[in-house]
Amino acid sequence: MKCPFCSDDNTRVIDSRPADDNTSIRRRRECDACGRRFTTYEKVEVIPLIVIKKDKKREPYERSKIASGILKSCYKLPVSAEQIEQCLDAIETKVFNLEEKEVESTVVGEIVMDEIKNLDPVAYVRFASVYREFKDVNTFMDELKKILDK
Repeated sequence: MKCPFCSDDNTRVIDSRPADDNTSIRRRRECDACGRRFTTYEKVEVIPLIVIKKDKKREPYERSKIASGILKSCYKLPVSAEQIEQCLDAIETKVFNLEEKEVESTVVGEIVMDEIKNLDPVAYVRFASVYREFKDVNTFMDELKKILDK
C-alpha cells in the first residue's frame, strides 16, 4: 500500500480490527520511510448480479422482489418470518454460487420454486400458478400431480 503522504511503497499494518459496521476491516498502517500513520479500510467487493428477464431486458438482482413473491405465496399460511428468511438465504446462496455475472430470470425462478417446495406445499402451488402462468386448469392439475406424486 502506498503512503498517502510520501508515496513510498513500504508500509506495514500495525493494527487490524472490524470496522463499526462489521462489514469491513479497519487497518492502521505506518510508513517505513516517513514514519507517518494512516488508516485504510478493506471491504469485500461484491460484483452486481444482473438478471436477464424473459423480454431480454436486464436489471439488477433484487432480493426484495423474491421476498415479495414468497410473502404473497405464504399469505395466511403457518410459515414464520424466520423460515422465509432462511428460504431467501438458501435461494441467494444457490444463485450466487452459480458464479455468473448475468443469470436468466428462469434460472432464478426455478431455484425459487425448488426452495418454496420445501417451505410449504400450498405456498409452492400459489407461487407456481403465477410463475408458470397457468393458462388452464389442466396445466394447474399437472403441477398439483407432481407434488402429490412425491
